[in-house]
Amino acid sequence: CNMENFDPMGIHTGDSIVIAPSQTLTNEEYFRLRECALKVVRHLGVVGECNIQYAVDPSSQEFRIIEVNARLSRSSALASKATGYPLAYVAAKLALGHDLVSLRNSVTRVTTACFEPSLDYVVAKVPRWDLRKFATVDPAVGSCMKSVGEVMAIGRTFEEVIQKALRMVDESCVGFEPERFDQELMHRGSQDTEVAVKEELQKPSPTRIWSIAKAYELGIPVEEVHQLTKIDRWFLWKLHNIHRLRQSLRSMDYPELSANAALLREAKRIGFADRQIARDLRQVEGQPTPQAGREDVYTRGRVKEDHVRYLRKKLGVTPVIKQIDTLAAEFPAETNYLYLTYSGSEHDVAVSGAAGHMDSDGDTSQVTPKASKIIVLGCGCYRIGSSVEFDWCSVSCIKTLRSIGHQAIVINCNPETVSTDFDESDKLYFEELSQETVLDITEIEQPAGVVVSVGGQTPNNLAMGLAENGVKILGTSVNAIDMCENRFEFSKLCDSLRIDQPEWSEFTTFEEAFQFTKRSGYPVLVRPSYVLSGAAMRVVTSEEDLEQFLRNAAVVSRDYPVVISKYISGAKEVELDAVGQNGALVNYAIAEHVENAGIHSGDASLLLPAQNLFVETHRRVKAIGQKLCRALKISGPFNVQFMCKDNEVMVIECNLRASRSLPFISKTYNVNFIEIATRIMLGIPQQPVMLQPMDMECIAAKVPVFSFARLKNSDPRLGVEMQSTGEVACFGVNKYEAFLKAMISAGFKLPTKNILLSIGPSQQKIEFVQYALMLAEMGYQLYATKTTAEFLKTHGDMVSLIQVHKPFVKREPNVLTMLKTGKLDLVINVPDSMDSQALSDGFEMRRGGGGNGPPLLL
Repeated sequence: CNMENFDPMGIHTGDSIVIAPSQTLTNEEYFRLRECALKVVRHLGVVGECNIQYAVDPSSQEFRIIEVNARLSRSSALASKATGYPLAYVAAKLALGHDLVSLRNSVTRVTTACFEPSLDYVVAKVPRWDLRKFATVDPAVGSCMKSVGEVMAIGRTFEEVIQKALRMVDESCVGFEPERFDQELMHRGSQDTEVAVKEELQKPSPTRIWSIAKAYELGIPVEEVHQLTKIDRWFLWKLHNIHRLRQSLRSMDYPELSANAALLREAKRIGFADRQIARDLRQVEGQPTPQAGREDVYTRGRVKEDHVRYLRKKLGVTPVIKQIDTLAAEFPAETNYLYLTYSGSEHDVAVSGAAGHMDSDGDTSQVTPKASKIIVLGCGCYRIGSSVEFDWCSVSCIKTLRSIGHQAIVINCNPETVSTDFDESDKLYFEELSQETVLDITEIEQPAGVVVSVGGQTPNNLAMGLAENGVKILGTSVNAIDMCENRFEFSKLCDSLRIDQPEWSEFTTFEEAFQFTKRSGYPVLVRPSYVLSGAAMRVVTSEEDLEQFLRNAAVVSRDYPVVISKYISGAKEVELDAVGQNGALVNYAIAEHVENAGIHSGDASLLLPAQNLFVETHRRVKAIGQKLCRALKISGPFNVQFMCKDNEVMVIECNLRASRSLPFISKTYNVNFIEIATRIMLGIPQQPVMLQPMDMECIAAKVPVFSFARLKNSDPRLGVEMQSTGEVACFGVNKYEAFLKAMISAGFKLPTKNILLSIGPSQQKIEFVQYALMLAEMGYQLYATKTTAEFLKTHGDMVSLIQVHKPFVKREPNVLTMLKTGKLDLVINVPDSMDSQALSDGFEMRRGGGGNGPPLLL
């Protein structure tokens, strides 16, 4: 598989947009690189997979080898998914002594594995960054990889796949549109748009692709964009095609488009989404006069996605199914690896569409054998907050469906996942997780139902729109899902059920938020609805911080009111993961956070079973879970988060879907919660599996993994917005052994001699005295900043403790010098406030500790 980076050399491959097959190489250039690759492989005697990266000079015939990886590389999964050729499988067989001629191509089943894959389509990989979660981070993209996930789009034109990929990687984006960069400029507070665009073009960042769209809108010519970016002109002219068609759409209204089927078909051919077309069309002035029962028929006013869908189907502009067979149809083959495109006139595969009907009222009446097609929506792009945990849930659901005898159809767009392996499901649609695409596929396949609760927040957000268009959502009703996602509605439900929760209020204006803080006092927690990993959440400690956050985050909206609640310091956080069956609790597990409430659950360390809960707390957590399950008539997985303090148990939130901790719980108890939930969603009665935490012979600990070292200027602080990029889990005979093993597995190095202490809040200083004495007794040499040292010497009689100066105090001994010289083995820092400040002593200490410096404990 030959792949080409859209970005010029200097940007890490993992942070580059990648196109397969290469689009800008001449035939001669391609065969020279291929010939060179064969020579390298033969010279090194490679058996199995090999990855070779080249630098090619576009103005001459010269090229250089950058590196050779004689192993499966980061690109291997992408190459396998792009071609349909199972690289790892074939490499393993070769290592065992098989040869390519004797191995069959497991996709086509009619050719041998020695056939070189041939592509009659285009693939685009686009990485995803979550740098906005780190307030002080440098957003520049370069030779150090910063992305946390990626997507892959398949189509027949470059324009089609790049637009599909941009929507896949960010569901709020409609495609190659300048508005996405306008949002970035607003976030940065930039004034001169053209200057900002040209700076962005010269300095690569996660939003550079959208800055090109903005440049075209401003009238900057392709040649100037090329000089600023050094991106190949071929790619830039293809992107300009999208810009030109968008300009054509903006010049007409809905009735004019209705009379121009050719333009609509061309827009769909080069990747325009229905909602993208709706946004680009001019409005017909006046109030809409909808027809009875036909909201998708346009009359006047704002054009909606449903209006474009109705017009598209009326004009016969619909997608066709194409298959990936690794051979560009050179040999007859029927595969289950599929994608949709508008560049075609007929389906590559036969579509039966046979399926029974299921009511969409949330009941889980059993699926009949005749209605055996079930669609499972995958997790989409990995990001902070949604990663391999949800793919495990998806795969567990798929395996359960197939074991029962149903036909499992997967929709996903992530090449890194197991669920997108062609042999994991009966059919794989490598496609967008959008309302438009899922509706297109359901209309073709006519499934008995769709599972949205095992792929995380992305598919869960589609539930309401799909149900409104007649799609049966299996499991819990969409009204219940919507109630839990809407913070205001869920808070009202808890009040009606007399379930304790922190004092709260909704607001749609700044004034309403300030009125609440006057009553409750600070700190407060601001929470928008329909978000993942705590996005746009914030603990606010003052009126100035509240006003600044609300203006910068742009979270206040009358469509989705924001909930503000009293933030309770020092509370313990507890999680209930459970499965319900028509409102009855079938199975549950209770996990305890090591950190206090206020640290996002994805960044917190978990102990399972919970080790430090009173029996009464345990009982009340379960009782509240039962009450919510009954009230919401839950049929499937759900997760409830609690705060516990002074024998009070308060609900934080409830998610009617699989949680990121469900795989950890399933593996700890050796009970597959997703298998049980899947059977329930199909209407198969399940008996509770009695879990006995007290009889377990071991304790499990789950610990997060962070990537602060890769993010220049990021502040390694934890809060209500998730920042971890991975996790580990370990078992032990007690909580201490399990937690220590997990910490070491996560990369934590145990200190051998010198430890730095910098404790800000007075209460934490008091609480830390006993632990400081314990560390001194263990033989560690303790260093401390001025106020911490004075307090510990006064209250702990610690004469051996050495006082050091903070980074901005230019005197020795200095913390910064000790960090740079590697004298410290561990930094323990408890900051004063909830927010990061880039130019502070604490920031410098935390940046020096963690990452490439000594381990950091906060």
